[in-house]
Amino acid sequence: MDYVPTRNVKKKEFEMPVYLDNSATTRCFDSVREVMSDVMDRTYGNPSSMHIIGIAAENQVKTAKKIIADQLKVNEKEIYFTSGGTESDNLAIIGCAMANKRAGKHLITNRTEHPAVLEPMKYLAEQGFEVTYIDTDVTGKINMEQLEKAITNETILVSIMHVNNEIGSVQPIEEIAKRIKDKNPAVLFHVDGVQGFGKYRVYPKRIGVDLYSLSGHKIHGPKGVGALYINEKVKIHAIQFGGGQQKGLRSGTENVPGIAGLGKATQEIYMDFDKKIAKLYQLKENFILQLLHLEDVTVNAFSKEGALEAAPHIVSATFKGIRSEVLLHALEDKQIYVSAGSACASNKPAVSQTLIAIGLTKELSESTIRFSFSVETTEEELEYTIKTLQELLPVLRKFSRH
Repeated sequence: MDYVPTRNVKKKEFEMPVYLDNSATTRCFDSVREVMSDVMDRTYGNPSSMHIIGIAAENQVKTAKKIIADQLKVNEKEIYFTSGGTESDNLAIIGCAMANKRAGKHLITNRTEHPAVLEPMKYLAEQGFEVTYIDTDVTGKINMEQLEKAITNETILVSIMHVNNEIGSVQPIEEIAKRIKDKNPAVLFHVDGVQGFGKYRVYPKRIGVDLYSLSGHKIHGPKGVGALYINEKVKIHAIQFGGGQQKGLRSGTENVPGIAGLGKATQEIYMDFDKKIAKLYQLKENFILQLLHLEDVTVNAFSKEGALEAAPHIVSATFKGIRSEVLLHALEDKQIYVSAGSACASNKPAVSQTLIAIGLTKELSESTIRFSFSVETTEEELEYTIKTLQELLPVLRKFSRH
């Protein structure tokens, strides 16, 4: 029988396994689970049905939409629910490209984007679109001058992620939006906000972002549900067809329990927000300082001058001489759960293009681990992780093939 960690596994220092893979997914808040259970038990109607149970389900969707719209400071009619961040990105990119191709067929993105952006771009390139890929510096920030020069009269869409899912670098999306609109006001700006939503206060319409993707399971909500903000002025085509739900842009019966859970998770994650984020930054800074005291360990996309510029929840560290898969499983044996890069591609033996883009060699990229925190992460968990690394690293290096 496979081992399934619970939140009550007894340890010497605390009573839970150390889960440090929160960029892959998070544990659902108890309140989210309760809301979803209530919907499945009582408000189980189809939101398109006209009877009272259907209307009750529709009201659950409306409530969640209002919570998210209020948080983003946008209109409720500009929020569309999807199956998650991947679908939101696909709808934004492919939908806008197809709707605006008469105005031009040039798209711009970043080399360190998530596959949910890079793969739609690849698909569109096969359909005759031209895609320009912007470079990054060693901290993962895009080259702003290169971006500005790339924008032409043929450019119809720029897609840049807010927070990188592997290294935690944060793009200055407000400045990017300004540069795009100053150069060509007609260009649409899409932001993959999956790792940024719940870690930052983001007001897309105020800063010139036309489309913004988010996902439930990154903020202690359920898997299989996300949302896409689309400015009401944006011209976009549907890429999924059926019963015409959500104004025909995203057909399919709405996932009412998931949507209700996403709404509740949004509400919860932004409660006492400043306090939560301050705690995350403190945990991260202390953890990095301790990592840097370990032999042959470096922290990626990190500079002492700009430590607070990176996201509060992601630490990418390279352990020279140890393959990431070996260290990952050694930590797992100690009930510490981490990731070797993006979980979306963790079962594929491929070199991280993000790590290569910021200057790591293939060898070093294959020795890199991602630690990612949540609002539930504790100081005791991180102290235990450092202590475990101090014990493991000399042993693993002794038997390493490097």
